[in-house]
Amino acid sequence: MSRPTSFYFAFLVLPRDRRKAIVAVWDFCRAVDDAVDETPVDTPAEREAARASLARWREELARVFQGTPETPQGQALQPWVRRFGLSRRPLDDLIDGVEMDLDHRRYPTFEALYEYCWRVASSVGFVCIEIFGARSEAAREYALNLGLALQLTNIVRDVRQDAARGRIYLPLEDLARFGCEERDVLACRPTEPVRRLLAFECARAREYFDRARALLPRLDRRALVAAEIMARIYRDTLRRVERARYDVFGSRVRAPRLRQAVLALDTWMRARIGLDVPA
Repeated sequence: MSRPTSFYFAFLVLPRDRRKAIVAVWDFCRAVDDAVDETPVDTPAEREAARASLARWREELARVFQGTPETPQGQALQPWVRRFGLSRRPLDDLIDGVEMDLDHRRYPTFEALYEYCWRVASSVGFVCIEIFGARSEAAREYALNLGLALQLTNIVRDVRQDAARGRIYLPLEDLARFGCEERDVLACRPTEPVRRLLAFECARAREYFDRARALLPRLDRRALVAAEIMARIYRDTLRRVERARYDVFGSRVRAPRLRQAVLALDTWMRARIGLDVPA
């Protein structure tokens, strides 16, 4: 795992082999994401270069499932495909989602954004629950909704970083609803309409957290403890955004490492003794 992540403590509670598998998935997904996010994509030539890079990752994914990977990320992932019976389709969906960033810098409606979110986030969740050992349909619905909640939280948290790339993931229909101008978002001005918009998006993210929580299969509670840690840490991020009165344009809003560790430990202990995790 080559860089810090809010998921660190969630990964830490997993048994060693499952943890290594999750880290391999995370590193593969990060490399795919970097093919677009860490390279210029402003000109047609740059976008085509990024598209070609994604095509190479599609080919590498095929080699992973054929047993002949070439990249360090593919080689780290490949042993776990058979070990945990991982599905290829969600990882193909992830690449499709990342490619959407080459064609879309705005999303007119939440329905359009929804497709992007499940591709770049829920798809990874589908792979993760296979590693966790939770394969019921209820667990899949849980992963779908939790992935949406996590990605919507990321969108709120990262408005400033996305604006620096000329991107606005907040649905344009929502900007219009609250009287926001695109220029205010791109200029990172926490105007009252922008604050109302972000309050609305935080409430939407919380709704998906609540849906995931309601869908959490009781029999899979221990298996999904890492996912529940992710949920608690990201819910804490939402609360911090709200306490900052939705000003996400200064320093990045996130739970301190010690707070993340406390939430992870509390969630793990509750799962061990069969107590519900507080919302």
